Amino acid sequence: MQIDIRTLDNGNVGTTELPEEIFGTRPRNDIMARVIHWQLAKRRAGTHRTKGMGEVSGTTRKPYKQKGTGNARQGSLRAPQFRTGGVVHGPVVRDHGYDLPKKVRRLGLISALSQKQADGKLVLLDNVGGCSGKTKALSAQIKALGWKSALIVDSVVDDSFLRASRNIIGVNVLPIIGANVYDILRHDVLVLTTAGFEGLKERLA
Repeated sequence: MQIDIRTLDNGNVGTTELPEEIFGTRPRNDIMARVIHWQLAKRRAGTHRTKGMGEVSGTTRKPYKQKGTGNARQGSLRAPQFRTGGVVHGPVVRDHGYDLPKKVRRLGLISALSQKQADGKLVLLDNVGGCSGKTKALSAQIKALGWKSALIVDSVVDDSFLRASRNIIGVNVLPIIGANVYDILRHDVLVLTTAGFEGLKERLA
C-alpha cells in the first residue's frame, strides 16, 4: 500500500510503503469507542461534591413533637425535603478513571489510523522544519493544502512550527507519544511527518 510524501508547499517528494498491519486493518468501531470513553473518563476532574444530611449546618433538634400537630412527622430540619437540608446520594470527590488493557488501547490506535487511511484522510508530510514561526505564512500554506481540521504528529515537535500553528483554528500538533484515538478521530485530516510515521511504526511494532 503506497502513499505519497507531500511537502508544506504542496509538492511531492516521493512515495513510501504503509504497513498493512497498522494502516490496512478493518477498523473496529467498538474498540475505538471503548478507548475514547477511557480517555475522556481519565480527563474528568471528579471534584464535584455536595453536602449530605450530616454535613449541612443547622440544628439537630427535632423540629416539633412526633404526634398531635397534624403535620407529617419530622426528625430533622437537615433532612433533604427541607430547603436547607442535605442532598441524598449526591456526587462525591472521586477518580473517574479506570484501567484498559494495553492490547485494547493498541488496537484502538491501529483502528483509528486504518480508518483515516480508508477515508483518504491520511497525509504523509516530508517534514515541518524550516518554518519561520509566523502564523500568517503557515496559515496560507495550510489553506492551500485544504486542511480545515488537521492533527499533525511529529517525532519531536518543532518549537517554531508549534508557535506558528498555535493560533490556527482547527490545527493541533502532537508528539508521537501523545498520538491518541480521540484526537485522531475528532480531526478531519491526520498528518504524519516522515519522522512521526517511523516513530508510530516503532511504537505499534
